[in-house]
Amino acid sequence: MKRAFVPPADALIAFECAARHASFTRAAEELNLTQGAISKQIRHLEDRLGVELFRRVRQRIVLTDAGRIYLHDIKGALEELTDATRQVMSYAGSEDVLNLAVLPTFGTRWLAPRIAGFSKRYPAAGLNLSVRLQPFDFSVEPFDGAIHHGNPVWAGAIAEPLFAEEVIPVASRAFRDRHNINSPAELSRVPRLQLSTRPMAWRQWFDLAGVSTTAAFQGARFEQFVMIAEAAVHSAGAALIPRFFIEDELASGRLVRLFDLSLRQQTAYYFVYPENRTLRPVVKAFRSWLIEEARMARADREAMLPG
Repeated sequence: MKRAFVPPADALIAFECAARHASFTRAAEELNLTQGAISKQIRHLEDRLGVELFRRVRQRIVLTDAGRIYLHDIKGALEELTDATRQVMSYAGSEDVLNLAVLPTFGTRWLAPRIAGFSKRYPAAGLNLSVRLQPFDFSVEPFDGAIHHGNPVWAGAIAEPLFAEEVIPVASRAFRDRHNINSPAELSRVPRLQLSTRPMAWRQWFDLAGVSTTAAFQGARFEQFVMIAEAAVHSAGAALIPRFFIEDELASGRLVRLFDLSLRQQTAYYFVYPENRTLRPVVKAFRSWLIEEARMARADREAMLPG
């Protein structure tokens, strides 16, 4: 019964294109059809819906109120259909497809630089990485696994630990020198960058440093660590950032560590996957590779610690 209400895709595409151009002629050019074919598609669509979608005014077409509402309602569906089609076409030549949900900064700063290693190990895999900031239902979302930060609690999922965070205070060398930052207390009097999802971070760091201040919550707010890191590099303020996200900036000198005091979070990063689903070989391979990469990353960081 539901399908009986869905017009043919060709008619919907012709309608959307004609409405976007306000012209049957230009729609025909874009779709490589004749003007008559476009007009026929629109006429059949109007007959099927029982409403007029366009009015002809002085040799041009204008959307009716019904047409304007219908265009608004179907554009999202057509875009989703287009995205889904492009995505499935990208899997051509792949024996297995791995759909992963990742945190944006983790995906950009840690996973992306290493993902070629997995592709070499499992060349038959097609990878699809999407951003998700919050836990979701694996029975609803089409993901094989996800990178999660927080506590190892995800309904209906198994959480494999990867590593914890060492959050350190950093700034550009120019910012440090301009503000003459020599003690933790001086950080309470300079611009600081805040992560909106971790509003207590600076308060916790000042408590750890034994600094009493009412300014811990002040500063520009950002949604992602990658944004904070870029702002800090360009001297917008001091920042608290997990060390493994900014190894390159520290090595190059674009950021400098201000003090040795680190926030050791109780939370950690996990690879999570549905507990009631048999893992496909490609997921098992990715799980093994990811845990191995995380282990090597932990060993590298431990080797850099003094003593």
